[in-house]
Amino acid sequence: MRGAAAVTTTDFLTRFLAGDRLALARAISAIEDEADGYRDFLREIYDRAGNAYLVGVTGPPGAGKSTLVSHVAERYAAAGQDVGIVAVDPTSPFTGGALLGDRIRMKELAGNERIFIRSMATRGSLGGLAKATGEVALTMDAFGFDAVFIETVGVGQSELDVANSADTTVVVVVPESGDAVQAMKAGLMEIADVLVVNKADREGADLMARELRVTLDLKAGNGWRPPVVMAVATEGRGVDDITAAVAAHRSYLRESGELVARRRARVRRQLAELLAYEFKCVCAATPGYENLLEFLTAEVQEGRLTPYEASARLFKEVSREM
Repeated sequence: MRGAAAVTTTDFLTRFLAGDRLALARAISAIEDEADGYRDFLREIYDRAGNAYLVGVTGPPGAGKSTLVSHVAERYAAAGQDVGIVAVDPTSPFTGGALLGDRIRMKELAGNERIFIRSMATRGSLGGLAKATGEVALTMDAFGFDAVFIETVGVGQSELDVANSADTTVVVVVPESGDAVQAMKAGLMEIADVLVVNKADREGADLMARELRVTLDLKAGNGWRPPVVMAVATEGRGVDDITAAVAAHRSYLRESGELVARRRARVRRQLAELLAYEFKCVCAATPGYENLLEFLTAEVQEGRLTPYEASARLFKEVSREM
């Protein structure tokens, strides 16, 4: 595995904490590959995280998310902030890597020393996020970035967990993606803290914005009403409004105490995910596990056991080894 053991050395940690971006890139590779020692590295840097503001950006493929993130990141950089960008892309069926690398997307940011971009592959993960995205965001946070943007591969019925990984979620839609009803069907209205109608110079943009606002008016409020921002990403129009909307939501979260609640909920989910991961590792290390799994699968398929009975037996057998 790439990066095995290297991320656990004192020299490597020193370089990472000193702001060496090569060390950051190497650490991210180790996390993606689950290389030996990567979890020890995460334990070492965990106390340094918690200062960056996490912004999730999601929406249908082709909505212009990358272009918008590029412009917003430039605004942050111009204001003296360091920005990390995690761009989650589809997985290549040949290499297992991201189909859209950071050499292609956001290439105009390559020369900006305040911005660091990393493309990641979903590797079959549902939810629009790569499995290791949260850990990579944490690593960027610990590295010292002021803001971390997490851009997802796109949104479908099961691709909404970006909201669980971010402090503020920006949902980008375009007139071609349909009306507000379609947005509701995809669950976008439920996770959006800021709604952006991109390609606002196209026919139907004003109508879509009105429909979104009407839909928001019909929803029960929780103290924050997501603003609907019009933008034309290719021209940089609306970028300042998006930046201001994110800042306003951040202020709201802090003043209402919801920021603390959101981050606590995120830690709770992380603990549950780590527990599931630990159990998966125990299963893999249990002698005869795969054979038992195959046997129980056949028992269920042939109607001699229900899935619930089989899973209970599997858990019992694995628990004996714990």
